[in-house]
Amino acid sequence: MPSTKQAPTRQAITLKGSTALVTEFFKYAANTILFQRGVYPADDFHMVKKYGQTVLVTQDLALENYLDKILRQVQKWLLTGSITQLVLAIISKDSRVTMERWVFDINLVNHEGETEESYVPIEADPCAFVTHCEDRAPAKPEAEIQAEIRNILKQIVSTVTFLPVIDEPTVFNILAYTSESADVPADEWVDTDPLAIEARKSQQVKLRSFSTDVHRIEAMVAYRYEG
Repeated sequence: MPSTKQAPTRQAITLKGSTALVTEFFKYAANTILFQRGVYPADDFHMVKKYGQTVLVTQDLALENYLDKILRQVQKWLLTGSITQLVLAIISKDSRVTMERWVFDINLVNHEGETEESYVPIEADPCAFVTHCEDRAPAKPEAEIQAEIRNILKQIVSTVTFLPVIDEPTVFNILAYTSESADVPADEWVDTDPLAIEARKSQQVKLRSFSTDVHRIEAMVAYRYEG
């Protein structure tokens, strides 16, 4: 008697799994930016294999601990949906002028444009009670997500071909844009200046994006242009 086999289904990534992927991306993106833009000496970085390619990660223990502490908080905000944007600003050490702003917009998939404080009616998902549902979008393969992340990191590396050369000492700051209801540790995060670049001196370049079944990350770099 002939038998039939149901096509294997791919499990959709969970909020927790998506949060881990996004947080990890921010770690490698920040390291790549700090290396490529010369904020820290090249000797402070070592090569590791990630996303099927070689990426550079800091060996500076103080920097590593600083980034880890920030990303632990970012991870908490991602889990509660209370962070909308993460910015890495590169600043002149002497003049304190902002040279570059690397911006990462964080959206919930299928919820772009909604605010954290808004409410919408909900209903039971009929697909949640059956083993197979034609109406549910197929889960995005993790290999595809990693390929998108790989392309963003490659694009960050390639920005050295058009970004102005920074020939002065710089420092960096990380800004997080959160909802008013976000749980913000007052002893670690404070309200701050957006470190914006004056519009008449700013050029912007949109970078690639990546998405999971839960989050979508849009990237952009704005840089000071003295033209």
